[in-house]
Amino acid sequence: MTTTILGLKTCDTCRKAVKALPDATFRDIRADPLTATERATLLAEFGDALVNRASATWRGLSDGEKAQDADALLAAHPTLMKRPVIQHDGAWYLGWKADTQKALGL
Repeated sequence: MTTTILGLKTCDTCRKAVKALPDATFRDIRADPLTATERATLLAEFGDALVNRASATWRGLSDGEKAQDADALLAAHPTLMKRPVIQHDGAWYLGWKADTQKALGL
């Protein structure tokens, strides 16, 4: 059983996920950004939901930047990714809500 958490070490929600999943591997996407292939995989899985439009980073973007496609936005601003993204035994989960926790057996 392998679990990987993609997020930010400074994100409170990511910290909760890491605490609840102590055996998971954590990757800080600010220090180690997603590759183009990884972004494509996540966008295929989650679509535009992967972009966190409620974040401070989003609010700081210009209208022109906000009009870019999700891949370009995430490439330029890794912190725009909704967090955490969890891969567990080949399945992907977005966020740390009750449905994700239940799916992970928590």
